[in-house]
Amino acid sequence: MDKKRVARPWGFYTVLNVGKGFKVKVVEVLPGQRLSLQRHKHRSEHWVVVSGTAMIINGRNTLFLEPNESTYIPKVTIHRLENPEKRKILKIIEVQCGEYTGEDDIERLNDDHGRAVGKR
Repeated sequence: MDKKRVARPWGFYTVLNVGKGFKVKVVEVLPGQRLSLQRHKHRSEHWVVVSGTAMIINGRNTLFLEPNESTYIPKVTIHRLENPEKRKILKIIEVQCGEYTGEDDIERLNDDHGRAVGKR
């Protein structure tokens, strides 16, 4: 598999591995940036912080995670990943598990970057 770094308005991701029922990514969030508030119908996600500090909305909880800390996000749970740092890039490992792990399994509820919000 060719590992390609994909640019997004908030930073980058690189897919490390894909198999039946899973996908593994490195997600890099630029200082002060955040991903859309979202949920997934077909997959759960496990996030492990590798470097930096993560501010995470996971359902009704807001978490601040440091390197070697993690959280589990069940299917259909509203969530968001944010880098509250002013200078450091946040880097996490994301493991997606589920029947479908395509990038179009995102329902955005709020987005800072002008991307469509609403139904997938």
